Amino acid sequence: MKIAIPRERRAGENRVAASPETVKKLKALSLEVVVETGAGLGSNLPDRVYQDAGAEIAPDAASALADADIVLKVQRPLLAGEGDLDELALIKRGALLFAILNPYNSRDHVAAYAAAGVNAFAMEFMPRITRAQVMDVLSSQANLAGYKAVVDAASEYGRAYPMMMTAAGTVPPARAFIMGVGVAGLQAIATAKRLGAIVSATDVRPAVKEQVQSLGGSFVAVENDEFKQAETSGGYAKEMSDDYKRQQAALVAEHIKKQDIVITTALIPGRKAPILVTREHVASMKPGSVLIDLAVEQGGNVEGSELGKVVTTENGVKIVGHANYPSRIAESASLLYAKNLLALLQSLHDKEKGVTLNWDDEIVKAIALTRDGQVVHPAFAGQTV
Repeated sequence: MKIAIPRERRAGENRVAASPETVKKLKALSLEVVVETGAGLGSNLPDRVYQDAGAEIAPDAASALADADIVLKVQRPLLAGEGDLDELALIKRGALLFAILNPYNSRDHVAAYAAAGVNAFAMEFMPRITRAQVMDVLSSQANLAGYKAVVDAASEYGRAYPMMMTAAGTVPPARAFIMGVGVAGLQAIATAKRLGAIVSATDVRPAVKEQVQSLGGSFVAVENDEFKQAETSGGYAKEMSDDYKRQQAALVAEHIKKQDIVITTALIPGRKAPILVTREHVASMKPGSVLIDLAVEQGGNVEGSELGKVVTTENGVKIVGHANYPSRIAESASLLYAKNLLALLQSLHDKEKGVTLNWDDEIVKAIALTRDGQVVHPAFAGQTV
């Protein structure tokens, strides 16, 4: 079986779907691996390291994808009119495509996969079950995003994070407030704490309170009855009532005035990101404060954030809206993402038949978007081009 790793062509994407380590392990499964030239350059992985690991280097996408049984990508393939290459047209019918496909925001792509006869699997739909933890791309990538957000905030902030006592006087510690305590939020708390900030955090899920406190942060939330019921069975935050939002906003309004760094991470799958920080909140913050909006690509948690820009408000607050945070730390992100994909393929591999699919398997059912020319995921079933 042939596995193709093409170069990512979407703007700002520096990650790659395979590493030299995963290429070696795929080769050990008697799988042929073809990497398009330059695929790893954005992650500091030149062609020669893939060659040394046993991969064939293809001169272009067409050569890499030709007759590939499995295609591993970071982001969804380009369709006709999206760029200078129709990547989907180069993938053969019946091939398996594994990538972060972002189907809620690209429903036309889901129908296109079916029309092309490509069996497409959205890695971000990986179920949160024990055996799938090593395949969980959302966790691996969000972890790095949370870390990088704190580092970026430090770069934009004009003061030091920790308290510093010098002969000339004392530098007070920065105050960092993390809004949304998922994987990214927890890493942001841990990183900001390691850098010496006074850290607080908020989330609508009661279960995370102890996690925040265990990392040395203080927890900020309106802890009423609705708060106690604010988590889905899958571990995600529920949409809260307008009344709760008003109470929480009032609490946040008082708390945020004192903060130097605010990092927002709140996302609800398939929906626009909720507004957590209003223009009024921003106006109340001190000059030189920094807001990092990790949800900017889904509409943003911060009013006034702009995708791909650092905005400085009239009162001197910086709102950072960088796109694709994992790609900003591409080498580490690629190595982890490649391991996620490897773990999935290893779980699907049969010594006699190679990579095979059990369509009734819990993992396969959760991530499958299309099968044999049909859209099969229940959230998108019935769609056509």
